[in-house]
Amino acid sequence: MSCGSGPADDGRVSITFWHSFVQSTIPALEELIDRFETEHPGIRIDAQYIPTGDALVQKLVTSVQSKTAPDISWIHSNYLEGLVTADAVYEMSHFIDGPNGLDSADLAAIHPALIEYASWRGAMYSMPMEATNLGIVYNKDHFREVGLDPDAFPADWDALLEATRKLTRDLNGDGVRDRVGFMPAIVPADGPQGPYMMWQWTPFLWQAGGYLINKEQTQVLFDSEAGVAALTLWKNLYDLQQLGGFSNDFMVAFASGQASATLDGPWNLPRYPDLLRGMDWGIAKLPAGPAKRATVVAGEYLAIFKQSQHPDSAWAFVKWMIDPEIQAFWSMKSGYLPVRSDVLEIDWYQQFLDENPGQKAFVDQMEFAQAQRPMDFNTLRIQRELTVAIEQATVGGMDPATVLREAARKGNELLRSADRSFETMN
Repeated sequence: MSCGSGPADDGRVSITFWHSFVQSTIPALEELIDRFETEHPGIRIDAQYIPTGDALVQKLVTSVQSKTAPDISWIHSNYLEGLVTADAVYEMSHFIDGPNGLDSADLAAIHPALIEYASWRGAMYSMPMEATNLGIVYNKDHFREVGLDPDAFPADWDALLEATRKLTRDLNGDGVRDRVGFMPAIVPADGPQGPYMMWQWTPFLWQAGGYLINKEQTQVLFDSEAGVAALTLWKNLYDLQQLGGFSNDFMVAFASGQASATLDGPWNLPRYPDLLRGMDWGIAKLPAGPAKRATVVAGEYLAIFKQSQHPDSAWAFVKWMIDPEIQAFWSMKSGYLPVRSDVLEIDWYQQFLDENPGQKAFVDQMEFAQAQRPMDFNTLRIQRELTVAIEQATVGGMDPATVLREAARKGNELLRSADRSFETMN
C-alpha cells in the first residue's frame, strides 16, 4: 500500500501529495487545495512537505523501494531519469489519452520548454505545475545613493561589474566593506542549495554563447570559452566584493540592506511585502552577456506514482492544476508564473499584472527564457561536478578554466559509462 492512497476517514479518496514549496507559498497551496476539494468533494489531498534537494530524492528512492510511495510528488526535471528507470511513475500519455484526458489545444498552450523538462527521452512522465525564471531584485534607494539610475539596472556584464564596484561600500569608515553590490547565490556545493547555485550560473553560460551539453548528449560543453567567461565573471564578482567573509544567505543579506541586488525568482514575491517593508525595490531582467540576453526557464512538475491505489483521482488533481483559470489563480496567489501562454488572455489576470509590476517583470522576461538541453544520463552526478567547479573557482580561488576542464573530464566519463539501452515504456 502506498503511504497515502486509500479512503479517507470521511469516505473520500485520500491522495498523498509530497511537495517542497517554500514557506511563503504554503498559504497559497493550502488555498489551492481547499478550492480543489470543494470542486471535487470525493477527493482529499493530503499535502506533505519534504525538504527539496537530496532529502526529497532520497525519500522518493526509499519510498519506492519500500512500496510506500506517495500518489503524487512535486519533482525537479533531473529526478526523472531515476524514477523512470525504476519504473516508478506513469507516463503521462496513460492519462492524457484516457477518458479524462487532455486535447491537443491544452498541450499546445503549455510552454514547449516545460514540456521538454517534464519529459525523459522524448516521453512525458510528469506535468508542469508552475513556471519560473530568474531575475534580479534590487534596492533602488542604494542605486540613488551612489548616483545610479534606480529605474535602469545594468544592461550588460561590464555595466554590472561597474555598478557592483560603486554599490559595494564601507559605510562606517572602518576599512571593512559592510554592503555589497550584487550577490550571486554562491553556496557550499555539498549543501542543499548546491544545485540551485548551478541553476543560477547556467544563464550566464548561455549569455556568453555556451551550453551545458551537446545535442547528442555525448559531451558536456561547460568547459568551453563561454563557460570560462561565465565562471570568470562570478569569480570576479566574488573577489571584488570579498564575499568570502560575508554571509552566503543572499536573501537575508538583501532584505537587511547588506546587499544591493541579488538573483531571485517569482516564487519569493509573496514574501516581499513583509520581508522588504520600507524598501523601494525593483525587479530587473538579467544583464546581457557577450553573446545575448538570456534567463533560465524552469518549474516544478507533478509525477504520479505507479504504487498509487487511485491514479485516476491523482490525475484529476494534476489535470485540474493546469486549467487556465486555475493557473491564473495559482500565479496570483503563489507568485509563480503560469505554465500556459493562454493564461495571458484572461482579462482579470492581465489586470493583476498591471497592478503588480514585480510579477509582470518576470512574465515579460519569458521573452528571453531559454530551456536547458536535455541531459538524460547521470544528470545529478554530472551537475554535481559542475557545482563543485563553481565553488572551487569562487570560494576556493582556483582558475576557472582548470576546474571546468576537470569537471568536464569527469562529466564525460559519466556520459560514456551511462546505460543507454533503456527503452521508454508505454
